[in-house]
Amino acid sequence: MQSQTYTLKNGLRVLLVDTKAFPSLTTLLFVGAGSRYEDSTNNGIAHFFEHMAFKGSKKYPNAQVLAELIEGLGGIFNAFTADDHTAYYVKAPAEDAAVVIDVIGDMIQHPLLKEEEIEKEKGVIVQEINMYEDMPQRRVFEIFENLLYKDHPLGYDIIGTKETVTGASRKTFTEYIADWYYPNNAVLVLAGGLTSGKRDIDYYKDLIEKRFKDWQPSDIPSLAEVTESQSEPGLIVQHKKSEQAHFCIGYRTFPRGDKRRYVMTVLATILGSGMSSRLFREVREKRGLCYSIRTYAEYYEDAGYINTYAGVEPNEKKALEAIKVILTEHARMTSELVSDEELERAKELIKGRMILSLEDTQNVAVMFGRKLLFENEVLDIDELNRKIEAVTAEDIRALAQELFVPETLNLALVGPFTDDTNFKKALQ
Repeated sequence: MQSQTYTLKNGLRVLLVDTKAFPSLTTLLFVGAGSRYEDSTNNGIAHFFEHMAFKGSKKYPNAQVLAELIEGLGGIFNAFTADDHTAYYVKAPAEDAAVVIDVIGDMIQHPLLKEEEIEKEKGVIVQEINMYEDMPQRRVFEIFENLLYKDHPLGYDIIGTKETVTGASRKTFTEYIADWYYPNNAVLVLAGGLTSGKRDIDYYKDLIEKRFKDWQPSDIPSLAEVTESQSEPGLIVQHKKSEQAHFCIGYRTFPRGDKRRYVMTVLATILGSGMSSRLFREVREKRGLCYSIRTYAEYYEDAGYINTYAGVEPNEKKALEAIKVILTEHARMTSELVSDEELERAKELIKGRMILSLEDTQNVAVMFGRKLLFENEVLDIDELNRKIEAVTAEDIRALAQELFVPETLNLALVGPFTDDTNFKKALQ
C-alpha cells in the first residue's frame, strides 16, 4: 500500500492511497462541517445538506439521474454526517474514476437546492428522526453527548430537531455552505487499486485538477470552543417503554491531539472490545446481564470521552447490577496492573483489527482521510503499531487513575424507569 498527498492551489488537500489490489476505488470527500458548527436555529443543517447534495446539481439535475449513473456503473454512493465532519463517497470500479470524481465535484460545488426538493426532504428527515426515537440503542449515545456538552453544539443531535428541520429554508442552506464548504476546509481521498489497470497516478491527478481547480477558497470561521466544568457525577434517565434498557457510562478525557490516546486505545480494548474483554466476560458471560457491551473512546479537537455501552434487561435491579460491575472494573484498572498476557492480547487485537479493516477501500479512505483532515498528517500504520506496542501496564494504570474519578463520571440511560434515585446513588 502506497500513499501520497498534495494540495491544490485552492487549498484542497488530496490523498491518493494505492492498495495495489483489486481494481475497485473509493472516492471520498471530507468537509470540515458537522453539527458542532451549527447553532440552535439551524441545528441539523449539516445532515440536511448531506441529503440535498444527492437531489441534483448543475450537471446532474436530479436524484434519479445521479442514481442511474452511479448504479449503472455497479457503484455504491452515500454520505454520512458527524459532529465535526461530513463525508460524501462513491465506491465503484477504478476504471470509472473520471465519472465518479466529476459527480462528487459537481454535487458539492453546484447543488441545485430546489425549494420543492427541500420541502419534500423535510418529511423524509422527520421520519428519520422518528425512526431513531424507536432505536434507543442508538439514541442513548446522543443523550450521553447531550449530557456532556449541554448548551454547546457538540451536544446537539446531528440530525437536528423536527422544529429546526421543518423550519429550514433555501437560505439556511446557502448561508451554511457559505461559511464552511470550501476547498481549504476539505480533503479528497481516492483509495483502492489505482494502478491495478493501465492508468498511472498522474491520470487521477489530472482528473482531480480539472474538476476541483475552480472551487474557490475562503476564510473559515472559528469554532465555539468546549469549556468543560464538572464536579460531580452526571445523569440523564429518559423514560421509554421498551423490551431492553440501554445505557452509556463513561468519563471526560482529552482532545484527539493528546499523545495519551494510544494508551487509551489499549485501555478501552482491555475493558470492552471483543469477546475476551473484561466487561464482556464479567457482564455478559459470568452474569448474563446483557447481549451487547462495548467500550470505545471518542475524540474532538478540544474534548473527548471514554464510554461503555450496554443493553440490559429493563429491570432496575439488573441495570444497577450491570452498572456496578462496570464501575468495579474501572476501579480495578486504577489499582491493579493488567497482566502481560492481557496486555499483549489487547495489542494484537488492535493491530489485527486494523489489518482486517484495510481490506475494504472505504475503510481505508475513511481512516486515512480523517487523519489528514483533523491532524494534517498521513496515517502511518507502522508508526501507529509502534506506539501501541510501546504502551505499558504502568501507563494504563496511571491513565485510569487520572480519568476514572467520580467528578467526571456520566451516565445516560433509556428505559422504563421513572425514578432516578437509585441510579444517582450508584454513581457516588
